[in-house]
Amino acid sequence: MSVKKIKELRSLNEKELSKRLEDLRKELIKLNAQVATGTVPKSPGLIRNTKKSIAMIMTLLREKELENAAEESSQEVQKTNE
Repeated sequence: MSVKKIKELRSLNEKELSKRLEDLRKELIKLNAQVATGTVPKSPGLIRNTKKSIAMIMTLLREKELENAAEESSQEVQKTNE
């Protein structure tokens, strides 16, 4: 995955990332069905790239989740210190 694509994905919000993840998972299901039926996919590396993209998006979603949790906990600490 290129640096440009990673930067592009990082700029998206959680909702957009979730939508893109859903689309990629549907695409992967279609590709796997093609392989199961014996049809050759358009590009042999497409399945691998799709899996890598899914993994990257899942990682970014988890990073954003952890950032939000850290912000919430720091806000709670500030409230208790006041």
